[in-house]
Amino acid sequence: MSLLYVTLRSLSQRKAGVALSLLTIALSVFLLLGVERVRADARQGFAGSVSGVDLLVGARTGPVSLLLYAVFHVGEATNNITWKSYKDIAAMPEVAWTVPLSLGDSHRGFRVTGTTADFFRHYRYGRANRLSFADGKPFDDLYDAVIGSQVARRLHYEVGDTIVLSHGLGGALLAQHADKPFRIGGVLAPTGTPVDASILVSLPAIEAIHLDWRSGVPLPGTATTAEQARHADLEPKAITAALVGLRSRLSAFAVQRAIDEYPEEPLLAVLPGVALGELWHLVGAAENALRVVSAMVLLAGMSGMLATLVGMLNERRREMAVLRSVGASARAIFALLVIESTVLTLAGMIAGWLLLALVTAAAHDYLLVNAGLVVDQAPAPGEWPLLGAVFAVGVLAGCIPGWMAYRRSLADGLQVRL
Repeated sequence: MSLLYVTLRSLSQRKAGVALSLLTIALSVFLLLGVERVRADARQGFAGSVSGVDLLVGARTGPVSLLLYAVFHVGEATNNITWKSYKDIAAMPEVAWTVPLSLGDSHRGFRVTGTTADFFRHYRYGRANRLSFADGKPFDDLYDAVIGSQVARRLHYEVGDTIVLSHGLGGALLAQHADKPFRIGGVLAPTGTPVDASILVSLPAIEAIHLDWRSGVPLPGTATTAEQARHADLEPKAITAALVGLRSRLSAFAVQRAIDEYPEEPLLAVLPGVALGELWHLVGAAENALRVVSAMVLLAGMSGMLATLVGMLNERRREMAVLRSVGASARAIFALLVIESTVLTLAGMIAGWLLLALVTAAAHDYLLVNAGLVVDQAPAPGEWPLLGAVFAVGVLAGCIPGWMAYRRSLADGLQVRL
């Protein structure tokens, strides 16, 4: 009769206690792996927001600051770059494509991005995924707008609705560009990137709504109508930033240096991957805090299993004594308790992993639409070392009751307690 068979038979006689231990371990593993997967997918999602972009160009500031306001729409630009500088960069022989970005306006709390149709052709997210439309198409009229999936869901907008942009970023007290309303021409499919919370309009449209504005305030006595604006000179004077794709990534450092040394105005070109690395370095403390919380949860779960095994030792003295009386050695008793802990740990790990797989499959679309988070159903690379650590802790936890049982005598187990 093998020790594994004896262990399984013994566990089957204590279904309630075993079930509670399994539940505790499964929930601990679920939380531990869940935090790791969300952390890894959030990092991948951040990196995927600039997939395929070789350089990010803006006015001279910090690399992280440029990345935050140009890509993630956090904070505001301290300065713009002129349209001439943008055209000079686009004309560089090493540059394959460029996408201008003009930020600064909003609509009910959502950022407005002025850009060109190249944005829909060259922007990639995740694993080089292209933007796709849930409804409608890219803007082809001056007053067309394309909205992200979050904007459409939260504001209940659809193709054909009319919206009015606000000047600047902030609350409802902002000045409105009410004389030049936009028609929603397209709704983008969810991407899990800041594009979901964006309203995209053309660069000439940004110029059109600001024809009667100077230095952020409307000019008194001027009132260019929407129709008159169509015939005005709408070539951009300045933009906030630009996404740059190169013909060869080998030229990235040379182009970056050329832009940084651009003589006509102070510019900054950053490699998105490098800037993201600096950003993750800044938020590394928060990641470590999440890991510590997960480890504490796992420790609590393993402690619960250990308490259950130790607590049942007194009730199982007679079982141990009978095993010793039929020839089981003290080492076999020790091994029996370790195998029992190992079986419980393995079963809890499998249950926790399956629970995580079910939850991520069920909540995938909800998290993408409501939180902009793409949670991969495949295990993250960092999960395997964690599972190995859980297994090791489970085996070690079984050594404590095993050692206690090892020390107890056969006579103690056979005594009749009144």
